[in-house]
Amino acid sequence: MAAQVALPIVHSPNKPTHPSISLPSTFKIDSQDNRLEQKTNTPTDTSAVQPPPLGVLANFTGTFAGTGFNSIFRPDNGQTFPNITSDNVLEINLTTETLSFSPGIGNVPNRGSGTQSDIFLNGVPYVQAINDVSNTATGKADAKPSAIHFEPGLWMHVPATTSDPVLGESLVRMGSIPHGTTINAQCLAPTSSIAGPPTIAPVDMTPFLIGTSNKIPFPSQTASNENTPRLPQDLTKFIAAGTITQAVLEDPNTVLRNAIDGQTITKTTVFTVSTAPTTPELGGGTANIAFLLGAAGANPAPNANAIQMSATFWIEEVQYKIVVPVHKPGEPPLKIAAPAPHPGAQVPTFLVDPPHEITAPKMISVTSTQIQYSQKVILNFAGLSWPHISCATLIPEKELPVPVSAFD
Repeated sequence: MAAQVALPIVHSPNKPTHPSISLPSTFKIDSQDNRLEQKTNTPTDTSAVQPPPLGVLANFTGTFAGTGFNSIFRPDNGQTFPNITSDNVLEINLTTETLSFSPGIGNVPNRGSGTQSDIFLNGVPYVQAINDVSNTATGKADAKPSAIHFEPGLWMHVPATTSDPVLGESLVRMGSIPHGTTINAQCLAPTSSIAGPPTIAPVDMTPFLIGTSNKIPFPSQTASNENTPRLPQDLTKFIAAGTITQAVLEDPNTVLRNAIDGQTITKTTVFTVSTAPTTPELGGGTANIAFLLGAAGANPAPNANAIQMSATFWIEEVQYKIVVPVHKPGEPPLKIAAPAPHPGAQVPTFLVDPPHEITAPKMISVTSTQIQYSQKVILNFAGLSWPHISCATLIPEKELPVPVSAFD
């Protein structure tokens, strides 16, 4: 186990900020009925109204950052590799990512019709920013970051309804992608929690014939093949570094399982959102700009129609053991990074301010929230459906205050 690091607090005014949706602290959506009807003896201060619950979305607070993997088959018109005849290019990225959440937005009224009562939603705005850090010189994720994805959106918690439709509480992710696609992805099934680490199923990037399950593998999916329409084309150094291997190309979720190897995960909450929920088939979907859809009847068409997106999220409670050094009351708090469970593992940093004097190094147990996700987007072009896979492991970016109870 790697040694932990204890450092005094250092304030850096030049620390870079991450994309986020900034709203005034007083901005909270609420019903306008009482205010507009000018009812007497009715409180007009909506700040006293308790917002609806966020459910599992209460874990989405602050900024999470981490690393991941991305693969996408792109349409190609012969310009990327002029000496190779191909209608596609497989792009592979080692990534860094930030996922920033704003505070809940309040009481969002949805009005019922007929026998269906009104409901009130609550949710959190989010901004996702992903960079490619694949270094062809080293085979590692240590290149200068280059932006490849930006996505603003909303996560919303929808309460149960008893009339139209008859549904339990649900979740929805609504996002906008710069390429020209918007998503409305729902989780209509209950979230589930288990004691211990997650079970992360394999995911396959192999394309298949549109409307069928007939898979069509491509030479670019063989890591050792150095002469295929793929970026990076030569994976020799990545294979040697263990960052992009045949196992990863066959199952990108290998990256997620490797990330939590050696961790002590005490609880996992899991849910899946999809633009095409199967039970029941209500709502959701994708919308694409004209360029992505292509003209009806054109050959070939579309250019890259994003027909479906699904994403599974694992919210994990991770336990760490940290050693607090000798510390006297009145001394500055300490920043202590958790020990890494394996080389290269990303770990959170804890803000430690002992409630009493520490006369000898003391080991304490602390916990942190960790987010993992695996997302699959289906792109249709050239007669095939092409899975676009993204996955990442994210930890809190800021130092986590250690509660006094940790010293009991």
